[in-house]
Amino acid sequence: MNLKKILPFFSYIFHPIFIPVYAALFYFFVNDSYYTTPEKYFAVFQIAIITIILPFLFFFVLRTAGKVDNVMVSEISQRKIPLVILCFLTILLVRKSITIDHFPEFHFFFLGGLLSTVLALVLLFFRTKASLHMIAISAFTVFVIVLSIHTQSRNINLTAFLVLMNGFVASSRLEMKAHTPKELVIGFLLGIIPQLLLLGFWL
Repeated sequence: MNLKKILPFFSYIFHPIFIPVYAALFYFFVNDSYYTTPEKYFAVFQIAIITIILPFLFFFVLRTAGKVDNVMVSEISQRKIPLVILCFLTILLVRKSITIDHFPEFHFFFLGGLLSTVLALVLLFFRTKASLHMIAISAFTVFVIVLSIHTQSRNINLTAFLVLMNGFVASSRLEMKAHTPKELVIGFLLGIIPQLLLLGFWL
């Protein structure tokens, strides 16, 4: 089995638009949760619409308009509009769905993601590209670790798996020549630091 042929798979399965739903499944169904089943499914449904369905629709519009050429959006010049759209969608999510009153821990996870996205957008104006894949997977990993500690849940296997996936996703992006090692490190830090900075508000 050729590992180099398998590595690109990780870029797709851990694409940034899927991470919020993975996080939602963990938050509501894997981690100890006191929410009712209808509340869980409704929240996951809303997250899927705002973070997957709507971004895909915007992508097709942008692609039709010639603003992006593929789902990975590798060019710096093509990243600005998608990131602005992502910021607005995340703001919509934290204001109308994943609110601080109903889902405090998850609310701050998305706020951390919003801060990461804004920083990645700002860096584009300095001709610096951060790996959005690394932002997403590293932020998710920190969220799982910290929430597991907070709720005293045993998620050791999932934590180990996600740490491993950080490495596989980084290797995948290098193999696909989508990023330099520097861009991967920047993305990794942009994913972790905002999550850690917001811990004091809910931990």
